[in-house]
Amino acid sequence: MRLSRSFLPTLKENPAEAQIVSHRLMLRAGLIRQTASGIYAWLPAGLKVLRNISQIVREEQDRVGAQEVLMPTLQSADLWKRSGRYDAYGPEMLRIQDRHKRELLYGPTNEEMITDLFGQTVKSYKDLPQVLYHIQWKFRDEMRPRFGVMRGREFLMKDAYSFDLDYDSAVATYRRMLLAYLRTFQRLGVRAVPMRADTGPIGGELSHEFLILAPTGESGVFYDAALEEQDWLDEPVDTNSPVALEAFFNRVTTPYAATDEMHDEAGWQAVPAERQREGRGVEVGHIFYFGDKYTRSMDVSVSGPDGNQLYPEMGSYGIGVSRLAGAIIEACHDDNGIIWPDAVAPFRAVILNLKNGDELCDAICERIYSTNEEAFLYDDRAERAGVKFADADLMGHPWQIVVGPRGAKEGKVELKRRATGERHEVSVDDALALVLAG
Repeated sequence: MRLSRSFLPTLKENPAEAQIVSHRLMLRAGLIRQTASGIYAWLPAGLKVLRNISQIVREEQDRVGAQEVLMPTLQSADLWKRSGRYDAYGPEMLRIQDRHKRELLYGPTNEEMITDLFGQTVKSYKDLPQVLYHIQWKFRDEMRPRFGVMRGREFLMKDAYSFDLDYDSAVATYRRMLLAYLRTFQRLGVRAVPMRADTGPIGGELSHEFLILAPTGESGVFYDAALEEQDWLDEPVDTNSPVALEAFFNRVTTPYAATDEMHDEAGWQAVPAERQREGRGVEVGHIFYFGDKYTRSMDVSVSGPDGNQLYPEMGSYGIGVSRLAGAIIEACHDDNGIIWPDAVAPFRAVILNLKNGDELCDAICERIYSTNEEAFLYDDRAERAGVKFADADLMGHPWQIVVGPRGAKEGKVELKRRATGERHEVSVDDALALVLAG
């Protein structure tokens, strides 16, 4: 994309309505614009980020055998009345009527719809297990939407739902999804610590929240540094083996990890002082086993091995995709702007032409840009170098390729790594190899 022709409206000053870093930087970097209270339009660069996050989430869901569907945003109120949640959900649910006076709602979540779809199709235990997910917009009418996309009313979410024959099978599915989440967040370039969450009346230990560490997080977090030492992408877990899954689960859940709400001082003091880590965190995911709560309340059963009807065991697994865009910025920024991890950045690099109209500078910039137009943002504007450098830092591109007259004469460019600030003068070919690697 050529910046001179792009719809990428950056702002020099912090917007008065933005209270936290991610909201300020998303507005200033031209990623989003508010259209109504708690509702945002995603501009081209912001949409690229959403798609990059979604694709990583999708690949890791597929990797553990989940199947993608796409459910509508509008749901029939009858489904929620079957489960008993329609009146209990509260004013966060947006209830509407169509022209025929049929009651509808803008889905805040999808347990009822997915259970009904499952029940229409699956009739025998032989078709279990099933794990279905989609990435879709949700709406919850927050009383006080704030903090930009971190607590908006409309948000993009990946929600998955599992159906298993019995508790042991449901536990195995839960553990596969836990592994998928750890891999997902590592690929996104952030550290998300899994923390045991309250399971309510269901009880047990099959509920975990995932929090990205960020100074502005809404929750206090306490965890053992052992959780920082794992490389989940190379973790050799046989996801078809219950024994291997149990060993993996124990490695993840044995080290201490808790939010301030679940914090146990006695357990915390048992962690060696040199391994104690404290901070703030932003919740970006939640996995939860809830048994036959929905299959039973909606009377969705399958025939079991003995011919009798049974209610499948379920779990739900959510990741806030649009919330992640803000949470990553909360964790990855400095005083100058965003520092995007490579995997989610809208562009891998920005090309800064410091002397538009110079034959050599223009030629080098065009050569680099034509190599992969999707990967590069070409700042071809007739602006001062200082403006270009400031916007490049603000927008957070992982690499900056700086093309000036002196280096151009020698066929070289300056390559800056945004995360570290390191600069090196390299050949054009070396710059391309580094930027496009991986």
